[in-house]
Amino acid sequence: MSSAHALAEEAAPLPLAAGRPLPHRKTLRAWMAPLSERTTATALVLLSIDYGLFLALTAGTVLLGPVWLKLLCGLAAGFVIGRLFVIGHDGCHQSLTPHRRLNRVLGRIAFLPSLTAYSLWDMGHNVVHHGFTNLKGVDFVWAPLTQDEYRRLSPVRRAFERLYRSGWGPGAYYMVEIWWKKMMFPGREAPGGTARPAFTRDCLLVTGFAALWCAALAAGALAASQPLGAVLLAGFVVPLLFWFHLMGFVIYGHHTHVRVRWHDDRTAWQRAQPFVSTTVHLTFPLKIGALIHNVMEHTAHHVDMGIPLYRLQEAQKVLEHLLPGRIIVQRFSWKWYFDTARACKLYDFTRQCWTDFAGRATGMPRARPTGA
Repeated sequence: MSSAHALAEEAAPLPLAAGRPLPHRKTLRAWMAPLSERTTATALVLLSIDYGLFLALTAGTVLLGPVWLKLLCGLAAGFVIGRLFVIGHDGCHQSLTPHRRLNRVLGRIAFLPSLTAYSLWDMGHNVVHHGFTNLKGVDFVWAPLTQDEYRRLSPVRRAFERLYRSGWGPGAYYMVEIWWKKMMFPGREAPGGTARPAFTRDCLLVTGFAALWCAALAAGALAASQPLGAVLLAGFVVPLLFWFHLMGFVIYGHHTHVRVRWHDDRTAWQRAQPFVSTTVHLTFPLKIGALIHNVMEHTAHHVDMGIPLYRLQEAQKVLEHLLPGRIIVQRFSWKWYFDTARACKLYDFTRQCWTDFAGRATGMPRARPTGA
């Protein structure tokens, strides 16, 4: 047990008994305060390692001869893009280092390979998603439709919804609904509904990086006498497609579960303490979660966004020790994943449960809270 973990447990009370009300979020944060310490050196080392891996794998898509090796490097580069994104995500939350300006710089640098506009992510994720998690009409990330909303869609739009919710479409969902519509020159689709000059500047930054990335691959292919199409496919298209699928899967798993509730009434949503009740802690064998910088320790992150990625695992353990039975902990399996995809199609806010596309309840219906 680390010293920070020991301090957190020493400062916290005994585990909360069943039936007792959940403490205020400030109280939970106070329990985990020793785990919010940030170190600049750790952040710089992590960023350097992941950028080194990304550049080495990208070079492999150019220099290696067999197409299958190029594609393998491209897939691995897509995974490393996910790791870099988590570092940028922490920078955007000001949880990467103790220095605000440095966090903004490092965050933008880490976001470049995922082509993520820093200021747009800040607005859409920090302000909208974290500020209003699972509140229908505000939080737009994997927000479920009602049956009436689904029926009013055009046939084409229904087909997209079926793809997104099939279990096979998280990459398409993230690429179209989040990245393309809200993260690349979004205009009226901008998170928060307001376009800002900073949004345009950051979109130009990532567009310029994409152009430089492609130009470097093309120059490398010509210099190494490698086929240009294969190099651009393996070095640019494949990593981005892998990243889109990884990101869509991760955010789907964070907030989609038959026990996760959505709300359409702000008063009821506030009473539900959504920073705990709307998040899922997905666990994986072989410490796979650690390979993506502990991004699946999601409940602790929603309770306190200031905890850095390199302390999230300890923070999640403390939180689950103190709140037994209150946190959704799900061991990942492909069976569970596709069962969830079949069950979580639409949401019935009157019965407070997930339904299929025909409106049949697939979760346990719950009475709407009095006054909602």
